[in-house]
Amino acid sequence: MAETSASRPASTILLLRDGAAREIDVFMMVRHHQIEFNSGALVFPGGSVDAGDNEIVARADLYSGGEGLSEADRGFRIAAIRETFEESGILLARSKDTGAPIDVKRAGEIADKHRVALNEHKISFLSILGDNGLQLALDTLVPYAHWITPEGMPKRFDTWFFLAAAPPDQLGAHDGRESTDSIWISPREAVKGGESGRFKLPFPTTRNLIRLAKQPSVSAALVHARGLSIVTVMPVMTKTETGRQLRIPREAGYDGEVFEVGAVG
Repeated sequence: MAETSASRPASTILLLRDGAAREIDVFMMVRHHQIEFNSGALVFPGGSVDAGDNEIVARADLYSGGEGLSEADRGFRIAAIRETFEESGILLARSKDTGAPIDVKRAGEIADKHRVALNEHKISFLSILGDNGLQLALDTLVPYAHWITPEGMPKRFDTWFFLAAAPPDQLGAHDGRESTDSIWISPREAVKGGESGRFKLPFPTTRNLIRLAKQPSVSAALVHARGLSIVTVMPVMTKTETGRQLRIPREAGYDGEVFEVGAVG
């Protein structure tokens, strides 16, 4: 049996906006084909919690809306906002002076000035926040799901999924490094693309898209998420004659317990 590696804390955000015909749009990106994990997959922005995120946790002046959250929970949210800024340029932050959300013009200026350097590790996110008088808006994130990579996999993540309404007019754009394309798409269309082969969708991404597709608007999705009792999902994988089978807790709310996920490899 393969040796189980420890799971790394990670976060991802489902950025939402209201689309056409009572459907939500969600921001998604195609991961670069040379990336080791989920190469070529259509995913939500996100990534690992890093040491810099935990440095921001210790600086309560650099975020708002963290009241009542543990240090670990604040770290997950900070990482989610940082990764989303790195990968999409969308920034969930407020002015420290006024408490008002930053507008699209200010967000664009900050992204143009700092995003490349941040991705190249030439500047810290902490410095960007301090130098620009910003506070991360932790309360704009609503916990939606908690998934842990199955045991036996070589690379494992302990991932929190959050919902957030995309700031007005911040449209987002892929970074050209970890991701090669980006799209605003309805969850229904994304799932349909996964079924047809248009998109490569990881299993947790598919399940969360299917759940999200039931909501007619951003406000409805956020209300639904706030009412969820989140059950941690760590799929148990078994090989079958036709491929793989994943078992997850029925009470996690994904319309089932056993799923066939196709050929191995």
